[in-house]
Amino acid sequence: MTTTTHPLVTEAHRLADDLLAPSAQRVDQDVVPRSHIEAVRRSGLLGVSAPGESGGAGAPDRVAREVAEILAGACCSTWFVQTQHHTPVRLLAKAEPGLAVRERLLRPLATGELLAGIAYAHVRSHPRVPVRATVERGGVRFDGTVPWYTGWGLNDLMLLAGVTDADEVVFAFADAREQPGLRASAPMRLVALTAARTVSLTLDGLWVPEESVALRTPREEFARVDVPRSTNTSPAVFGLGYAALDLLGAAPAERGAADALRARLDEVRERAYALADHPVPHEHVEERLALRTRAYELRRAATTAAVVAGGGRATSVDSPAQRIAREAVFLLIQGQTATVREAHLAALASV
Repeated sequence: MTTTTHPLVTEAHRLADDLLAPSAQRVDQDVVPRSHIEAVRRSGLLGVSAPGESGGAGAPDRVAREVAEILAGACCSTWFVQTQHHTPVRLLAKAEPGLAVRERLLRPLATGELLAGIAYAHVRSHPRVPVRATVERGGVRFDGTVPWYTGWGLNDLMLLAGVTDADEVVFAFADAREQPGLRASAPMRLVALTAARTVSLTLDGLWVPEESVALRTPREEFARVDVPRSTNTSPAVFGLGYAALDLLGAAPAERGAADALRARLDEVRERAYALADHPVPHEHVEERLALRTRAYELRRAATTAAVVAGGGRATSVDSPAQRIAREAVFLLIQGQTATVREAHLAALASV
């Protein structure tokens, strides 16, 4: 659903139509190829939210959301690899000018010269501490297990986080490769997005120098800031929903059902994005959760309708309908917190 004519939206459509969508079935059964990542790098999309003075596009959030929708709807595995990159970029863009790691990494990340992944979702596991951070020898030592790390073998860097004994979260950049103190598992086999090269990481004394530390923040402050991130609806939810409706509406007999679902999805999208742009990000949490849950329901209806309309063909691994339906299952738990899970289960129980 295009709502803006920003050049990066046009570029996202070009990339989706010419490369990502035509190869999505093959990628789903294999891995995201380096050629896809190189195409994303060249497109400028990795800098969509990065400041212009650092080589990025400095585009408004509505553009970043629409780019995400387009990429997710075309090839969710490729979207999932590149979407990790935008969190480190945003973190460095907000850091104090002069911070060593900001000066060293923001421009190469904003221009796509470097690709970064994230290894910090485990911080949401409080009171468990899967990764412990210890300040020592002019840097930080990390010990524990990162349960999920996406883009292994594709990313240049990772934004890693651990929690100190003082309940402080330390974020630091490290090379995304095996090295002393860091070992990766074999790639995980998942119901969908196996192609995104997700592994777990074992940290046994991984040492990162102080000049690679990007942020120190109390864990409670991290949890507070994380609320809008986790309760807002991911643009990928809408991207997959629209991709399913495009499949459904391609058949004249199913166009009425597709149009009806699209109108409902459009309404939720508009309301969800209005809240995402709200000047006070910690307000309206219950409404954000309700809209996120409603978006899940409509996306499920859209992907199910695409499978139903596809009939027996939709059971083939070559069917876009079943691929999108499996990707939708994956997004049910992507970025999930205890609060999101409880709200979603409560909504399902009331159906």
